[in-house]
Amino acid sequence: MPPRYREIILTLSRLFDLSLVGAAFIGAYFLKRWLPLPALGGLATEPNYYLVLTLALISCNFGFKLAGMYQPLANSWLKKRFIKVFRGIGISIIFLIVFLFSLHITGISRGLLAIFALLTTAILLLKVLLVYRYKMRTGAVRKTENVLVIGSRARAVDTITALVNIPGHPYHILGCLEIDDTPVGQEVTAGVKIIGRLENFRKIILNTVIDEVIFALPLKMIINAGEYIAAAEEVGVHVRIMPDWQIQNLMYQPAIANISFDDTMGIPTLSLSATPQKTTQRFIKEIVDFTGSLTALIFLTPLLLLIALAIKATTPGPVFFTQERSGLNGRKFKMYKFRTMVADAEALREQLLKDNEQKGPVFKIRKDPRITGLGAFLRRTSLDELPQLFNVLKGEMSLVGPRPPIPAEVTQYEPWQRRRLSMKPGLTCIWQVSGRNGVTFRRWMTMDLEYIDNWSLLMDFKLLLLTVRAVVFASGH
Repeated sequence: MPPRYREIILTLSRLFDLSLVGAAFIGAYFLKRWLPLPALGGLATEPNYYLVLTLALISCNFGFKLAGMYQPLANSWLKKRFIKVFRGIGISIIFLIVFLFSLHITGISRGLLAIFALLTTAILLLKVLLVYRYKMRTGAVRKTENVLVIGSRARAVDTITALVNIPGHPYHILGCLEIDDTPVGQEVTAGVKIIGRLENFRKIILNTVIDEVIFALPLKMIINAGEYIAAAEEVGVHVRIMPDWQIQNLMYQPAIANISFDDTMGIPTLSLSATPQKTTQRFIKEIVDFTGSLTALIFLTPLLLLIALAIKATTPGPVFFTQERSGLNGRKFKMYKFRTMVADAEALREQLLKDNEQKGPVFKIRKDPRITGLGAFLRRTSLDELPQLFNVLKGEMSLVGPRPPIPAEVTQYEPWQRRRLSMKPGLTCIWQVSGRNGVTFRRWMTMDLEYIDNWSLLMDFKLLLLTVRAVVFASGH
């Protein structure tokens, strides 16, 4: 994760925790004031409770930081987070008492401090638990970044060691590719082995889920190094090049990738990314995806139930259609839709291949005989796509992005078309609001790449508005 991105998340997390602390203090104040708690004494009116609240926030800010509440953790995530919360509250209360004593603020009820400490602890533990459960559901407790390392010598060893020694690191080192006859299967370090030769690079990145490639060899040692970098760039895989190899002598000029110097585990790297590196905007996009999908599911529950009942009443078979799709960088996931075809539609697909109206690996028929009467309406209004809000909530999809393809179609992609997998797939996209069946496959791919290259939050907002219009006026097909 880029340092700026990490800092933004860290700052927002601290601010959110402090807002919870403030809420706990206000709650403790009113509990102490209104509830009959004689064992805890009365509530004095002399102290300036606004000042006490300010001191409590300052104390917690320092206390939580000293307790390491915002440091990354790997294993035993929940248990260690709980321990850090208890430690942070304890340190914060000590700080607060010292502040009150130093500033000669008297009359503060010990009962108020006790209720405040208990409420703050309970709220923060609940927050940790909810975050943990959400991450467990989305597979993000330890979001894995699949990394392929080029080279197996000293620099590669240093790179791998730096990666695996980071607390809570998200990196899964797939292995190393070498340029010489070093035996395949030989361990490099930390259990990472040589998995093949560099000459098989293109085949490996096309058939393996890879998020990053790190060149840990001097590029001058690699024949046609630019071709390997271009191959990774073409399919949307992030490239990192260790900088102590006189990058300025590199003749390769990326045609698509964004070039930037990055700080990876304290090691400066030259970063080539074929996806937008608008860190703050991408972070906001993730927040919008989660909150937007959750809000939409809450408000659309009656409509979802109505559609489900209509499907069940009009055609035999399940309400939902689930299908394996390819997500970010080729990750497989189950995509949900309302069923719009007859129950045995997949079995009938082979018989209809001769009628395919699209060129390329996709299968499209304008008047597909498998579509039910209700299904035609759901497709025309795009209402069949609504269950994918669950995919968005799980973190498998985004509200806006290239549509997720079937894995079998991906295997037939040309290399340049694979780059559409370098962004999380979306519920809607440019193609979705542009007539769909009237768009050729090649134009469809070009649209997705144009979206990736020109992405912004404003573009997402416009596409969402166009999608709403397409649904309202049933112009999706």
